[in-house]
Amino acid sequence: MADLKVPNLNNKSKQYLFKNKLPIAKKSKSKLLKESILMILAGLLIFAIGYYIPSQDLLFNGFKSNLNNIYTNLILLITYSFQVILVLFIVLTKISAVILFIGSIYRLHKILKKKNTRAIFRE
Repeated sequence: MADLKVPNLNNKSKQYLFKNKLPIAKKSKSKLLKESILMILAGLLIFAIGYYIPSQDLLFNGFKSNLNNIYTNLILLITYSFQVILVLFIVLTKISAVILFIGSIYRLHKILKKKNTRAIFRE
């Protein structure tokens, strides 16, 4: 009983998730200027990459048909995988049925063989 910890109900709930975890010191103006220049350069680089992609109109026009093709291919994939799983299930059940059949025949053979050998020893 001495190891039992009683919860302290006087604790006030923490209002903020990141309370006391934010840096108190502000960034300097030069650091803010460097970060803003880097952000502008990154944005310009992204715009330049997008500008040099050829035939953007064709890509945007074919977007809906591409999504439709993906959807139909996904449905076909699901149906084909269902058929494959069904065939695997059929094959595994047939194999297990054959194994059970062979095992039962072997067990019957052992039982009949033991009765014959016991009859020979009794005489």
